[in-house]
Amino acid sequence: MRTGAAAGHHGYYHEAVRYGSDEELLAVVVPFLLGGVEAGEPTFVALGERTGGLVRAALPTGSGVEFLTGGSVYARPTAAIRSYRELLRAQVTAGAGQIRIVGELPTTSFGATWDWWARYESAINHAYDDFPLWSMCAYDTRVTPPHVLDEVARTHPRFATPDGTHVPSPAYTEPTVYLREDREAPPDPLQAAPALVELTDPTAAQARAAVYAVDRGVLPADDVEDLVVAVSETVTNALRHGRPPVRLRLWAGPDRIVATVTDEGAGPKDPFVGLLSAGDGTTGGLGLWITYQSCNHVSLHRGGPGGFTLRLTAGNPH
Repeated sequence: MRTGAAAGHHGYYHEAVRYGSDEELLAVVVPFLLGGVEAGEPTFVALGERTGGLVRAALPTGSGVEFLTGGSVYARPTAAIRSYRELLRAQVTAGAGQIRIVGELPTTSFGATWDWWARYESAINHAYDDFPLWSMCAYDTRVTPPHVLDEVARTHPRFATPDGTHVPSPAYTEPTVYLREDREAPPDPLQAAPALVELTDPTAAQARAAVYAVDRGVLPADDVEDLVVAVSETVTNALRHGRPPVRLRLWAGPDRIVATVTDEGAGPKDPFVGLLSAGDGTTGGLGLWITYQSCNHVSLHRGGPGGFTLRLTAGNPH
């Protein structure tokens, strides 16, 4: 028998779990997972090592719940969406009528890259619309900063509570609205100093050469090559779809390279650009989708001096 908030529900059902103790987490998650198995639904866990271990220990042996490696799933937002869509598609192809997943973002995502992950949490309200998915995102209130919890309430339509109820989030904001808001990341400390390179209306080739020029050999070669591709794509997009002048600035530190590309335009019209693949022919969508998978952080800022700015970081975001 199918029970719970998503019984008879088709399409995506997205909830957050705010818990202040391990017992509260298990009170929500264990019945959710076992209910999925009992209903014959593919049921997955994508939690970190500590919380995943807690849940594994609380489940009966041979429960039928499948554990994904949480750390690799949540490496970058666009990659997470892509890998989840592949997983969901495979399950539906195999005949699944409903799928359950409980996951959590790594606590490192609450720092310098939170703006990126907040956009991810909003975008997935739409990204999995075509799949029969019921998912829960777990947030430990003991380690999650208050400003992050505020955004969790805005990006999740509902909360699942330890007493077994499912309540709407009064602060929930539709992704088409939320993703158009300016959610600028804190400035990287490197940006307090003058840029090492500043180019106006560079060609893609000049942009690529500039990234190589500031590389100090401290980052893995793959990271540098990924940034070269991302900067080239971003400059090309800005020249094609933005308003001149297009300015490229580059900084390098001991563990990262930071690039900003600014043009006088308003930025992409599609609020999901970069996070979802551009299968709908979105102008400039493919370039930004590639960029989101090539960098360790992508921040966007609308309406500042110069119009629209994309900041790309290879290495360790600060």
